[in-house]
Amino acid sequence: MCGIVGYIGDKNAAPILLEGLSKLEYRGYDSAGIAVAENGKVQLHKAVGKLENLIKKTDGGKKMTETIGIGHTRWATHGKPTENNAHPHAANRFTLVHNGIIENEAALRKHYLEGVKFNSDTDTEVIVHLLEKFVKEDKDVKVAIAHIIGELEGSFALAIIDKEDMNTIYAVKNKSPLLVGKGDGFNMIGSDAMAMIANTDTFYEIHDKEFAVITRDSIEIFTSYAKKVERDSFHAEIDVSDTEKGTYPHFMLKEIEEQPLVIRRIMQQYSDEDGNLVVDKDIIKDIKASDRIYIIACGTSYHAGLVGQTYIEQLAKIPTMSYIASEFVHNMPLLSKKPFFIFISQSGETADSRAVLVKVKEMGHKCLTITNVKGSTLSREADHTMILHAGPEIAVASTKAYTAQMAVLAVLANALSDNPMNLKYELAKTATVMESLCNNRELFHELSKEFFATTRNCFYIGRSTDYYICLEAALKIKEISYIQAEGFAAGELKHGTIALIEKDTPVVAFITREAVNLNTRSNIKEVRSRGAKVLTISLKRISAHSDQIVIGDVDEMFAPLVSALPMQYLAYYAALIRGCDIDKPRNLAKSVTVE
Repeated sequence: MCGIVGYIGDKNAAPILLEGLSKLEYRGYDSAGIAVAENGKVQLHKAVGKLENLIKKTDGGKKMTETIGIGHTRWATHGKPTENNAHPHAANRFTLVHNGIIENEAALRKHYLEGVKFNSDTDTEVIVHLLEKFVKEDKDVKVAIAHIIGELEGSFALAIIDKEDMNTIYAVKNKSPLLVGKGDGFNMIGSDAMAMIANTDTFYEIHDKEFAVITRDSIEIFTSYAKKVERDSFHAEIDVSDTEKGTYPHFMLKEIEEQPLVIRRIMQQYSDEDGNLVVDKDIIKDIKASDRIYIIACGTSYHAGLVGQTYIEQLAKIPTMSYIASEFVHNMPLLSKKPFFIFISQSGETADSRAVLVKVKEMGHKCLTITNVKGSTLSREADHTMILHAGPEIAVASTKAYTAQMAVLAVLANALSDNPMNLKYELAKTATVMESLCNNRELFHELSKEFFATTRNCFYIGRSTDYYICLEAALKIKEISYIQAEGFAAGELKHGTIALIEKDTPVVAFITREAVNLNTRSNIKEVRSRGAKVLTISLKRISAHSDQIVIGDVDEMFAPLVSALPMQYLAYYAALIRGCDIDKPRNLAKSVTVE
């Protein structure tokens, strides 16, 4: 959940660290801190709240001269957001930052650290005191780090500086993401390539239970047995401009309006020499050898998986079920004889999904990861990967990654079909309709003023795949505007939910499938008769005169891709009108790397 960045080189480290943290703030913004070191002295600078508070406190690091440092932006797990709990944490000799959760921290305190005074409520401080203890016993820092890796249970990415060695940063990884960036006369570490892309596009992966020893001119990677590892670097295909807002007031608005481009990019990336949309033959072979597909995901990705489930069953005729990862890992259903697993994750680091992946791999089952991040943990550990090609998504509330997930699942489903459709044509038409919606944003702004400016709660109703969109619509408006919202299957209203409808309760109805058009319109009459204020979103060919949002016609199967935009715009403008922090909503972080 937290973001880590480190730098060692010949430049002032502080501004580089702060700039790197600004690219990672989507991972947590409860507090932030940096540690910079020079001449055997380590200076700690921390601030509660958003990164801008730390930047103001340090004047952007302009007056500092230290050329080695580590930084952290925090999403609180152990202890409240306070300066004492903010990272970095220090003992006598070592200073470190940590992303993840140490599950056995209480046992480690009792076994190794009786009598040690702690200055925070965090599990992280246990690590730094353990490191001090083990170095005193083992004398060698690398041996002590290997010892640490063997003792810690849970997820951890660590960046460590040693005031007795101002020429080295140590990086340690298990389950939580961490990369090493290679530069000319400098090197870096970061939770995400975006934190370093302004300085380098060359990176090394650190695998689980490995650590790296990094100087200005060298990068060495070791196993938990302190055995050296040889590994090739890779180049990140990220445009620096993708990590900037440009002329947009918020990343979320920018990312909503990038969706037509993302659909066209997916078409390009999955086209063969003849222009046909294709999927790796090994993926198709492994899926066709299975008797059932299990889609595993969380949050928005789970909602995309529900739509993808429909695509696969309708096009490929393979039984498919979607599951919430955090439930599946502890309550696994009875599996079929030859299951195949699809993991969906924007970041490729989602801890709940990874817990399932580890379990099913131990059982010997094949799996595919669909992710936006090449080289991410879920990508590396699965048998196969399909990349979303959505580009960096900075806003915490997912928009373009969501539609990209549905589009890539459609590409996969069509490739599995014995009777494939002209998907390239359908996706091209879908992208064009998306563009027309982007040109009509003022309508969504006005409707948000009318429906969401002051309401405490709202409901979304729909049937079939419209219901799946309702689930995501409710999540989106909850995430960024803090309106209590629920998505319901419209036919279930009369089985209890309609009791919640009062005068002027906003109800948003999605109608994009002809077979359930009249059924949903009947449900609209039911809630109107109880005083609800209804906003209807429909496809043009089945629209009614009173529908406020009418979407250009696409194949019903791909209606979820286009109806996603109005619900995203409505949530965006609801949050804007209510004065919420759109890109960084309270209590949330983008990459959920803890279970």
